[in-house]
Amino acid sequence: MKAVQRDMTSGSPMKIILNFTFPIFLGNVFQQFYNMADAVIVGKFVGTGALAAVGSTGTIMFLIYGFVVGMTAGFTVLTAQKFGAGDMDAMRRTVAGASILSLVIGVLLTAAFMLLMKPWLELMNTPDDIFRDAYSYIMIISAGILAQMLYNLLASILRALGNSRVPLYFLILSALLNVVLDLVFIIFFHMGTAGAAVATVISQGISGLLCLVYIVKAVPLLRLQRGDWHLSGTLLGIQLRIGIPMALQYSITAIGSMMVQSSLNILGSTLVAAFTAASKIEQVVTQAYVAMGTTMATYGAQNMGAGDVIRIRRGFKSCTILGVIYSFAAAALVMTVGKYMTYLFVSEDVAVIMDSVDIYLKCVGAFFIPLAIVNIYRNGIQGLGYGILPMMAGVAELAGRGIVAVIAAGQKSYTGVCLASPAAWVLASALLIGMYYYIVKIDIKKIFRGRSPESNGLGEVQ
Repeated sequence: MKAVQRDMTSGSPMKIILNFTFPIFLGNVFQQFYNMADAVIVGKFVGTGALAAVGSTGTIMFLIYGFVVGMTAGFTVLTAQKFGAGDMDAMRRTVAGASILSLVIGVLLTAAFMLLMKPWLELMNTPDDIFRDAYSYIMIISAGILAQMLYNLLASILRALGNSRVPLYFLILSALLNVVLDLVFIIFFHMGTAGAAVATVISQGISGLLCLVYIVKAVPLLRLQRGDWHLSGTLLGIQLRIGIPMALQYSITAIGSMMVQSSLNILGSTLVAAFTAASKIEQVVTQAYVAMGTTMATYGAQNMGAGDVIRIRRGFKSCTILGVIYSFAAAALVMTVGKYMTYLFVSEDVAVIMDSVDIYLKCVGAFFIPLAIVNIYRNGIQGLGYGILPMMAGVAELAGRGIVAVIAAGQKSYTGVCLASPAAWVLASALLIGMYYYIVKIDIKKIFRGRSPESNGLGEVQ
């Protein structure tokens, strides 16, 4: 397979963004198939209770996945910047640094999640009738964090070099494998929710190994030499200062989602199952926003490395237009026919949960434009090298989501629970737009007069 790198510092921003975003969007959709396949097959062949068990761990899975994705993307911001600047020696050192940091933190995360999981589920008011299945499922997922880390780090490195297609190909293959393994472990070996989790971890590990083999065989730029592993504390410190805030950004969002899940769990396993099905439908549609954000992180980083401020602005404008157009189409889809996808998840009691699925989809669909803004501007700003500022938007999300969730829990209102995320998107999008205008109109001028973003020293890699 021929290696492909894309220089995003020249050409039409809209065309580049579209071409780069589409493979990531498809890849993200197939990434969702890991969880969706688990939910669909468990719901169909084990039962509504098992579906609720998988769904009740969704926010914890989002925390794990989000932390891994945010951290690995943050560690490779420097990689994209150095690639955009044409400094390949420094670029390879950033890859070595990201690899070491990912391994160490991955081991620590695995141990922490597995030790704390049981009290965590208890704190989230996980219903007694689904607790055992939920615990076995999420413990296996936690044990496989390094498999997630491997794929997401290597995919982030490839994307930093402008290659968004190869990670897609391997993700499609592993997603299909996940479906096959789900069926084998659940139907033939009767492993229930544990079988779904095992299938997910094996599939993620294979996608990571395929990326590794591809890089070794087909990407000469990423063949590290012994000297590339001689890293300075400055380099590792810079990568941590970008990667940890990006990881915490996802973590803060996940904590808010856990508050929502806790409020939902009080309402019983039937509404948990409905919320689970609806959120899976939403997540497939909204992966386009995640893809736009990933694109803007790479686009912003490469053009920051090239020092082209005007092109950075043009890219944000183009991606915003793309996001708004998509939002109207996506909202029309989920608010009208989205509820009928409920049939994918359950074979019995469909009528009981379909109305609740419809409520959720209408609540979130009306606020897709703020969600687009959140993803595009948060990731784009992070790609420019700013870590702390976008994290403040995460605090706004936590506040909005948490306040509405607490009120909904007090009122025992399912609609209120469904409105928690839209409230978070509105608050965060307003804050991010203000940050963006501050950065491009004021602070970014200082960068090219010798100051780096947030004085973090991004300009030099020792």
